[in-house]
Amino acid sequence: MPKFVIERDIPGAGKLSPAELKAISLKSCGVLSSLGPSVNWIQSYVTGDKIYCIYHATDESLVRRHAELGGFPANRISRVTAVIDPSTSE
Repeated sequence: MPKFVIERDIPGAGKLSPAELKAISLKSCGVLSSLGPSVNWIQSYVTGDKIYCIYHATDESLVRRHAELGGFPANRISRVTAVIDPSTSE
């Protein structure tokens, strides 16, 4: 299944409390459950004013639908075409 990186502009994201992050996660999981197995959340990275999410989905429209139903911004959605790490240089 294709992998996507979603960039979400959320001012103050890095200052969200553990309870706020849990609430966001619960909302996201509830929406994902309603969309079925064609879209899966892998993990997210919280930074100062953004959250970067990694998803597997059959296509970008499912990622957009998740954002719409959850009320989450999806400012940029990029399909991953390759993954590299230090072992790539070997």
